[in-house]
Amino acid sequence: MFTLDLVERPFTERGSRLLVTAHPDGLRVARAEYETPLAETVELSGLVVRDRGGRGLPVVRATPTEVAFAGGVSLLFADSSTLVITGHGAQAFWRRPDGAEQSLALTGCHVLTGPPGTWSEPAVRAAAEARWDAWFARMPPVPADLAAPARTAWWTLAVNLLPIGGREGLVPSKYGYVGVWNWDALFHAVALRHASPALARDQVLLLLDHQLPDGRLPDVVHDRGVLAATTDLPRADHARLSEHVGRANGTEPSPDPVPVTKPPLAAWAVWKIHQADPDLAFLAAVYPGLVRAHTWWFTASDPDGDGLPAYLHPYSSGLDDSPVWDYGPRAEPPDLNAYLIHQADRLADIADALDRPAEAARWRERAAAHADLLVAERWDGTRFVTLADDTPVPVRTALDLMPLFTGRLPAEVAATLEQTLRSAAFWGEHPVPTVAFDDPAFDPEAMWRGPVWLNINYLLIEGLRRSGFTATADELHRRTLAMVRDAGGLYEYWNPLTGARAPRATSGFGWSAALFVDLAANPPEPAAG
Repeated sequence: MFTLDLVERPFTERGSRLLVTAHPDGLRVARAEYETPLAETVELSGLVVRDRGGRGLPVVRATPTEVAFAGGVSLLFADSSTLVITGHGAQAFWRRPDGAEQSLALTGCHVLTGPPGTWSEPAVRAAAEARWDAWFARMPPVPADLAAPARTAWWTLAVNLLPIGGREGLVPSKYGYVGVWNWDALFHAVALRHASPALARDQVLLLLDHQLPDGRLPDVVHDRGVLAATTDLPRADHARLSEHVGRANGTEPSPDPVPVTKPPLAAWAVWKIHQADPDLAFLAAVYPGLVRAHTWWFTASDPDGDGLPAYLHPYSSGLDDSPVWDYGPRAEPPDLNAYLIHQADRLADIADALDRPAEAARWRERAAAHADLLVAERWDGTRFVTLADDTPVPVRTALDLMPLFTGRLPAEVAATLEQTLRSAAFWGEHPVPTVAFDDPAFDPEAMWRGPVWLNINYLLIEGLRRSGFTATADELHRRTLAMVRDAGGLYEYWNPLTGARAPRATSGFGWSAALFVDLAANPPEPAAG
């Protein structure tokens, strides 16, 4: 069993809002809540343990099962809402949120935080060990050199599972991302299908449970409802926001919020789950909602009606801080239409599986026509052009390469994109930067302005294979796995120059864990020579 450092890897439990972390004055217990810093949800802090002589008993081991102090004292989860402390002949000290000091003489198993109850230390410990043994037994096999980070990733997926929106949803991180984000859920499902297809299906169903009447899937499902529209902008520019949402009576900004969602990858995830564990009843249940969600992009998110939908808000792209948005809050980078083309193909697969051949044929016709339109209207001979508020954007991003994901590009176009990826603009020891290395907007540590993100790499690996570039896909696959293995954690994003965690990236990030597990479970053959 691997150890927890109680900093990047807190002591917590599947389904629990409680996190135990280490601080200079002792351990702290706080609750993970939507859009709320842990510093504002502290239940107790400064937890230390001393023996009868008053000497401090340090933490000697922290694992998913327990936090063990010297002298036989331990913290254990009795259940997801109950943290107990066990031991004899020692005393625990801590502070309440109001600063009041508290202490407890340890004479067995005591509830530290949670509802009152009587617990048996042997039973609590045995149950905790059994829960974790069962979870790790379901981890897919991976190569030996990837086993340690894969176990950390697998643990991350378990502890990020919480009751959300009426189902067990996997949140991106208990450090600041306590909700089910749309495309995060789909990436999480990719990994969960290996161990629990039912749990993977729940990630998709949770989004469809909250589908809006117009067909849009929400951006976020959280404890207080959903986020599906907003008047906010990252790096807020109110003048640009006013231009984007319009003005009432020609003078004042419109009060109407902008609809927000996330990139259309739901059918992609559904088909992956079905391939791992065929379930026609699931396909039949989700197909109508997937069709409505796909249709929404063309009916409500194509402002100029040219058949190439746009992101109406940066949030909908998932790349909130991309320099694409420096040119306007509404944009049409080529990734969106690539996803829609691929989704039409996956809807065709679903229709075929449901014995609806005529519908399947129509979906494939739509995918082919959409791909032809994308090439005709946005390919300039060297790259796919990104438009922001109908103006070409000069910045070069990894999104320019995403039409490879369709597997439907003309051979010469696909070859040019693969060559661009392998050029000095995007290919280094730690590819793929989200902004080209030689672009003036490149910043190796600013979220979507340069760092490596596993979801982008994962989709490009798939796209390269689908487009016939197996060797490049395998090399990107290997480099991605090595970067995560050598960086020492499952981070939100990585510096593409060093391969290390970018300073502002959160740790224990759900989709990084999920996609690393999936890549590690399906490694490419070792490179020749």
